[in-house]
Parts: sequence; C-alpha cells; structure tokens
Amino acid sequence: MSVIDQPTTEPAPRAPRNDDSSSGPLGTALFALGILGLLGLLAGLVVLAFVALIRDDGGGVDGDATGESASALDVSLSEFAIDGELTAPAGDVTLNIVNAGAIEHNLAVRELGLQSNNLPSRGVDTLALGNLDAGTYELFCTISGHAESGMVAELQIGEAGEFEDADLGGEHAGLSAEEMDQLMIDSMLEFPAETEGLGAQVMEPEILADGTKRFELTAEVIPWEVSPGEFVEAWAYNEQVPGPFIKVDIGDRVQIELTNLTPMGTDIHWHGIHTPNDQDGVSPYTQDPIRTGETFTYEFDAEDPAIGMYHAHLHSQTSVINGMFAPFQIGENPLPYGETVSGVTIPEDLEPVFEKPMVVNDAGTIGLTLNGKSFPATEPLVMDEGDWGVIHYYNEGLTAHPMHLHQFPQLVYAKDGIPLDHPYWADTVNVSPGERYSVLFQADTAGTWVYHCHILTHVERADGMFGMVTAVVVNPKS
Repeated sequence: MSVIDQPTTEPAPRAPRNDDSSSGPLGTALFALGILGLLGLLAGLVVLAFVALIRDDGGGVDGDATGESASALDVSLSEFAIDGELTAPAGDVTLNIVNAGAIEHNLAVRELGLQSNNLPSRGVDTLALGNLDAGTYELFCTISGHAESGMVAELQIGEAGEFEDADLGGEHAGLSAEEMDQLMIDSMLEFPAETEGLGAQVMEPEILADGTKRFELTAEVIPWEVSPGEFVEAWAYNEQVPGPFIKVDIGDRVQIELTNLTPMGTDIHWHGIHTPNDQDGVSPYTQDPIRTGETFTYEFDAEDPAIGMYHAHLHSQTSVINGMFAPFQIGENPLPYGETVSGVTIPEDLEPVFEKPMVVNDAGTIGLTLNGKSFPATEPLVMDEGDWGVIHYYNEGLTAHPMHLHQFPQLVYAKDGIPLDHPYWADTVNVSPGERYSVLFQADTAGTWVYHCHILTHVERADGMFGMVTAVVVNPKS
C-alpha cells in the first residue's frame, strides 16, 4: 500500500488556544500590528504606483510610430522563482521588475548580457532589452546560489503579428487544466522514491587508548542523486549530503581528522560547539587553509551540551551550499520531561520513537532539499498512532524556511541546543540560516500527513511537487 493510501481516523482534540485579544497587552500589540500593517499597505501602494507609472510611460503591447510592436512585461522575483509575463511578440521589450521576495534578488538576460540592479524586498526596477528577434531568452538571478535554486525562466519572443498569449502553465504552455492537475497528482504519487545515497548517518568513532573519540572525514566532490535520476555535483563529507552525524558525550575528548580532496582550500567550523580559538576552523585567523591533498586534525573537549553542526568556512559560498554541512550533537536530548505546556503534559517516562536531524537547504547544486534530497526522494517519517517523535531542524541555506507539519502541533523546546525556559506549541516553525530548533510532537491520528516548507514555491512548480516536502506516516493502532 502506498503511503498516500494509509487509512485515517478522526483527529484528537488539541491543546486550548487563547483567543481573547480584545483588551490588555495582547490587544495593544494587535493595535500596533494594525498600524504596522497600514504602513505596509501604504508602502505596497507606493510600489504599485511606481509600476503603474512605468507602464503608463511605455507599458502594454502597442505599435510605435514605425509600426513595430512594443511590449512592457511585469516580472516578479521571489524565493526562488521568476514569474509574470514572460511572452511577447518580436520588437521593443521592457521588463518591469518587482522583488516580491524577502531577500535581495536581481534579473539578468543571458543572451543579451543585460542585468537589473540588485533589488531589496519590494524593490522595483526596469530593464530595457531593446528590439528583440523571435526566439527564447534565458532570465536568471546572478546572486550566488539563486539560479541553482530555481531562479531561472525563459522569455519567449514570438514572430510579430503571429503572437498569442501563453496558455496556462508557463513552460508547459498548451496543457489543459486537467493535464496540469494530473502532472501534480502523478508527482505526488511517486513518493517515496528511492535514490542512491543517504545523508546524516550516525558515524561510529574509533576509541583511542586514552579514551579519545576519533573521527575521520574526507571532503570531496561527488555525484549525488538529489531526486530520481537527477545527479548533481555535490561537495560532501564521506560521500554523504548532509555529512556524517557526529554524536559524543559531555566530557569526551574529540579528535576529527579532515582530508581535503576538493579543488580548493577548506577548513571546518564547529557551529554552536564550544572550542578553543585555535580549533574554531576559520582560516586564516585560527589556522592555515587545508590545501587540496592535505590533512588537518582538530582536537577539543566536548565541554557543554550542544545541538550544533559543522561546515566549511573557507569558500562557504560554494562548498556549504553545495553540500558540505552536517549535524553535531553533544550530550542527551534536552526534552522537557514532566512539564505542562498550554495544558499538555509531557510524560516523565517519554521515549520518542525517533530523534532525527532535518537539515534544510535552498541553494547550490543541492537546491531546495531536506537532508540532501528533493521530493519525492525525501525520507518519510513512519510511526504508530500515539508515538512521539523528535526533529532537530538545521538551516544551512540562504533564507528562512517556515516548516509546517500537518495535524500535529510541534512543541519547540530548545533553540540552538539551549533548552527554553518556556517551551511553546506551534504548527509552523520559522528556521533562519544558521539556526537550530528542536521540536517534539505526538502522532495521535493515523494517516499520511504532509510535512513541508510553507514557502509554496519551495514545494510546488508547474510540473508537480518537488523540493522541501516529506510526510509523517502514522500507522493505526492494531
């Protein structure tokens, strides 16, 4: 039986929510948010007015004095997509560009060598392309990692006088709505798909005579199957993306030997892990770069509990976004045993059926992935009705990702490995670059429940579901 076909039962009651927002500090906060919302609306109107001004100046598809066609196309940039009007007849073409995303983007036309300014969120610009002949022109964002994450599109220029508006679907122009529906459904029914390679596997250490736990890592560029049949050039530790999961106990002496087989110098930064300065892994400040073919050994005591990670620091704009990242944990999981949060008591004898890392990425050759894989190759989480599970989020990407688990609220109990004095329930947890969040949830309702980033262009495109999606499969009680 496919995971999509698992039976479901009625949902169990949820923890109570406090909806009284009519007075007190919460009411005051909502009033302030209303003011901020009004200011945001005014800012949006300014952007729209600017775009309207541009369009009034040369917008639309009209004939000029010589009879040639002139087109002004609205193009929207976001994380990580290029959308909007991407078809026009041959003739003079201008792009009216709006950054609808949360981070900086730009727009370039490869064949013409033209590029807009870098635009902040809500920024606008125009890019005059001149008189274009019929053909296909590649649009892309030049900022590192953005094109690889999906910011690539085709501008279709048709023969003058024979131009027709594009049908539904952009690159799938000509498909009916029913055919588009079927593409999406077919992509979803492929889950879970098998691919070569599995990342973040727990690495067993060699125990030296003095009790030191020794780990050996090799950094190299490898072929990595990110989704079925899609192999990319990944930068990896021990042929894994993410690299091996290193887990040690508080008080352990830790030794990690790194051999660099990548084409550039490298190092390892122990992100969120307390180390002496000379072991921090930031060349050239704390060490010399580890050149191609060289080996370097890090050594430090695991003094403090941590849910951290390790990644390259030198050339990180290439090596990290392409795969050189991994989880690192010191000590036991700091669960809030016996605590009551919003009316829900966490059992004192709780034993989660799994404690898993979920490393999110959005750039480089790896692109929009969970633990180095893109849907439908992402790993489903399988558990029985009533079981508890733990996920540690790690963001090694370039932008924040709001991670949403259907049906089951997530108890956020630790931030960057530090236990929270006041854990809280959330159905969506926003994880920014470099952050780690630890969440606990109970699967109290059987069925297949989708688990994904809630930036929708990170999970769906015209040809179906992809990217940062997996599912929790809950087997019913026998």
